[in-house]
Amino acid sequence: MGVGPAVTRGLIGIAAVGALGLTWALAEARSYALRRVEVPVLPADARPLRVLHLSDLHLTPDQDDKIAWVRSLAELEPDLVVDTGDNMAHVDALPPLLHALEPLMERPGAFVMGSNDYFAPVPKNPARYLLPDARRPQAVHHPRLPAGELAAVLRAAGWKDLTNRRDVLTVDGRRIALVGVDDPHLDRDRFPGEPAHARTDELRLGVTHAPYRRVLDRMHADGSDLVLAGHTHGGQLCVPLWGALVTNCDLDPGRAKGLHGWPGARPDERDGEESTWLHVSAGLGTSPYAPVRFACRPEATLLTLVPR
Repeated sequence: MGVGPAVTRGLIGIAAVGALGLTWALAEARSYALRRVEVPVLPADARPLRVLHLSDLHLTPDQDDKIAWVRSLAELEPDLVVDTGDNMAHVDALPPLLHALEPLMERPGAFVMGSNDYFAPVPKNPARYLLPDARRPQAVHHPRLPAGELAAVLRAAGWKDLTNRRDVLTVDGRRIALVGVDDPHLDRDRFPGEPAHARTDELRLGVTHAPYRRVLDRMHADGSDLVLAGHTHGGQLCVPLWGALVTNCDLDPGRAKGLHGWPGARPDERDGEESTWLHVSAGLGTSPYAPVRFACRPEATLLTLVPR
């Protein structure tokens, strides 16, 4: 039995829509956006503080447009730069990455690592990402990336390495207490011990690559005013008017990107226990084996911190 004209037209239409969607998703993955967000987190009468949040560059050596775009962010003159990891997606990505970050390294900064700072991506079944948490044990065949060299350069530039440790930065005359963990997606997180001194800081900032609930709970209990994270890619392939379907961790999809509260309501709409501000970046890149985004543009965020 042959296929009728109506069925043929339907199949052609489906194929055309699919091709159009793929073309759009490939283009959107290189349509970088700067988000601007205001966070009411500082003490009364404090001057605003501008924090540039970078995440998930997943850089490969041929991405000249991304490199130029990241370099241009220095023109924003942020008070602080925070990099939440997954910077590299190729064994030769370190030199172009350092070129991209070079003008930003002139500003105060802090960083943690993600899995794609330690291991290069490999082809995977994309259906895995429909699981609530798509982790699997570290594979020995994943090529290793120069995470140690990257960390050494960033530390030499004065950026604070928050790999399972605390530190302090003075920015614009204000003391900022920092706490961070190594990548929870690889189960490398070891939350550091209690701070040595009572709070005298204008801001307490928590930093993690993957926003797993156990880490967010510890940072909330630790007194962080604001937590910065990445990893989720904002869902990467989202449903218009609905949002993310997955986060690639145990965070709920409603918090896949943007500014939210943790563990409950937003801190400026608190009901009962006070929550911590949480900003999750949708990030600037993708795996080179899945270079698409849909309804989820790649991004960096300029957070302007203002008085509560």
